[in-house]
Amino acid sequence: MRKRKFYLFLFCLFLFVQIKAQQIYTISGNIKDAKTGEDLIGATIYIKELTIGTITNAYGYYSLSVKAGTCTIVVQYLGYDPQEQQINVSSSLKLDFSLSEQVTQIKDIVVTSRRKDENITQTQMGMQKLDVKEIESIPVLFGEKDVLKTIQLMPGIKSSGEGSSGFNVRGGASDQNLILLDEATVYNASHLLGFFSVFNSDAIKSISVFKGNEPAEYGGRLSSVLDIRMNDGNNQNFWVSGGIGLISSRLAIEGPLVKDKGSFIISGRRTYADMFLKLSNNEDLDGAKLYFYDLNAKGNYRINDNNRVYISGYLGKDKLGFSQFGIDWGNSTGTVRWNHLFSDRVFSNTSIILSNYLYKINLDIGDVMDMNVISRIRDYGIKQDFQLFSKNNSAIKFGFNSTYHKIIPGAITSNGGLNIEDLSNKYAWGNAFYISHQYQLSDKVDIEYGVRLSMFSLLGGGNFYTYDNEGNIQDTATYSTNEFVKTYVNLEPRISVNFLLSEKSSVKASYARNTQNLHLLSNSTSGNPTDLWIPSSNNVKPEIADQASLGYYHNFRKNQYELSIETYYKKLQNQIDYKDGAQLNFNDNVESEILFGDGRAYGFEVYLKKKYGRFNGWISYTLSRTERKLDEINNGNWYPAKQDRTHDISIVGMYDLNKRWSLSASWVYYTGNAVTFPSGKYEIDGKTMYLYTKRNAGRMPAYHRLDLGVTWIRKKTDKFESSWSFSIYNAYGHQNAYTISFRDNEDNPTKTEAVQTSLFRFIPSFTYNFKF
Repeated sequence: MRKRKFYLFLFCLFLFVQIKAQQIYTISGNIKDAKTGEDLIGATIYIKELTIGTITNAYGYYSLSVKAGTCTIVVQYLGYDPQEQQINVSSSLKLDFSLSEQVTQIKDIVVTSRRKDENITQTQMGMQKLDVKEIESIPVLFGEKDVLKTIQLMPGIKSSGEGSSGFNVRGGASDQNLILLDEATVYNASHLLGFFSVFNSDAIKSISVFKGNEPAEYGGRLSSVLDIRMNDGNNQNFWVSGGIGLISSRLAIEGPLVKDKGSFIISGRRTYADMFLKLSNNEDLDGAKLYFYDLNAKGNYRINDNNRVYISGYLGKDKLGFSQFGIDWGNSTGTVRWNHLFSDRVFSNTSIILSNYLYKINLDIGDVMDMNVISRIRDYGIKQDFQLFSKNNSAIKFGFNSTYHKIIPGAITSNGGLNIEDLSNKYAWGNAFYISHQYQLSDKVDIEYGVRLSMFSLLGGGNFYTYDNEGNIQDTATYSTNEFVKTYVNLEPRISVNFLLSEKSSVKASYARNTQNLHLLSNSTSGNPTDLWIPSSNNVKPEIADQASLGYYHNFRKNQYELSIETYYKKLQNQIDYKDGAQLNFNDNVESEILFGDGRAYGFEVYLKKKYGRFNGWISYTLSRTERKLDEINNGNWYPAKQDRTHDISIVGMYDLNKRWSLSASWVYYTGNAVTFPSGKYEIDGKTMYLYTKRNAGRMPAYHRLDLGVTWIRKKTDKFESSWSFSIYNAYGHQNAYTISFRDNEDNPTKTEAVQTSLFRFIPSFTYNFKF
């Protein structure tokens, strides 16, 4: 009997030990930069003995499930010294790590948020990530480092034109790109009519571009998402940095609010081109204004291990004025975020978001008339995201967002006796719910799938019109304030699959549907500050895009080189074009000027990048077509969209001569945009009139340009850094066409001659940068 009890005791003890050994616990925490306290996005954490791992999310948080026992946890981040720590897991643990930058690197550019083989292992395709150091190394116009100019050197992303910050992604129009700054929408991302972007590189932490295959948490645009996150600031020490350039200067201040718990950053920038105008003897330029400024600010505070708050904002404004005419425009955004850990496996982010874009036109004719025109689009939004780390091979994201839109297309004031009515305001309410699941089916196959349910409602009050095919009013309905006029509901499925062929290569396939309910009306390719946003309505249906993609990815020479080849086909519905001679601005019946039809875009992209070493850079090539089909245009046949380009090539190179001197160069070539040129002319009352037949049947001349840059690090210590950057934009002075107009030949009026306008030939620039 005693023996039975003894054996029963041993059996229970053995069973307890086995159960204990199989118990699953969670290791979680944050990965930071030891010097600045900044969260590291995409850092790798894995268990050496179990060959399992994960990466940190957008806030530097990770969660990993392991069995009880002793194991070695390894933390790595490219450009930083790795850390190893042996731990005995007998309960769930919270482990934070602070990594230090490697001091053996020749150049800071190798410090990036990407794993060496991320392009092979990640499930997401059609995505590009940029490091801020890369942006700082590439020569651009006037020496001003520019996010939007840099992404235009990537495959599938095309510049809208010379000097423009607008861009087109895989055949999409410029308004089909969702641009986010700390989750707030930026409606006009350009300064000085497109020659600069609104993003100051001193204030930027990370940049991600999704080319139409974005995860389910993003939505609202057809072609791409540009997700930009601002720096959190240094929570260890105070730093001041900035630069003095040829036409602009910038300054940034960052430091701890409470060391190790909170930090802030304030960054500002201003151009002073207007100061040079004052030196001119031209009386027509007296009182002229031509400048922009922007201000970024962000603060964060860690309340405790489970709660952290962020507050960030942006304010930017352009001012352009000559004599009696002036126009100014600008963006302002604000985001309040709360990170909360419900448990070590459930991560939550709650955001309250404000976005505002405004332009104002002033016409002042002395005592005769003073008229102001104001147009605005303002958003108030709330966004809730959850991330569930259920298992090491499974992660679930779900949440919702809700945004109230107020659009003022034109509010007009005048003291000159003019009786001008304001345009009708537009109100809309957009909501979306999403869920996505990333799952590792096997050692070779990863899948990410999800769905987004979008709901968009046009709200009253006022009169709402229905138009026939000729643009005549068919019906009028009156709605009270906030009454539902029209609601659209769309389901947007997405799926991406990654097949690992080996440690060095993979094949990916994806499908995504996107819908868009805010539309920009513009007759220009690059866009203007006065372009008008309108919501979907009883006349304007949501735009829809279905995109399928297939890609091959390969790394070689120990991940030093990466190669990607992607092909895509995009089917488009409810695409917008315009009637001949359409009046888009200050027209209360602007919807009667719009035409609707189908579209298609397809292409082939190649990207070869050398990532490390004294010489690095990339080559990108895109072969593509973008077409539209509307019953009222070109006899209902397919015709090129205005953003259609056949070939687009970018070559970027950066070379370190030594620790103090580095060289950089970029060369771009692309086929000219599709345009509508006159096919004939006639005369009415002595005035030449031009005849236009087929839409976008002509082409602008091909564009090409070489930019060169040199950086000299004058001094670099632990407490002070200074450097000089020199660059030449369009180094060989090619006169690229900005516009082409037509006129009668002076000697023979029966002949017509084309006149090309070019903007820039040689543009040298220099900038002095400092940090202390």
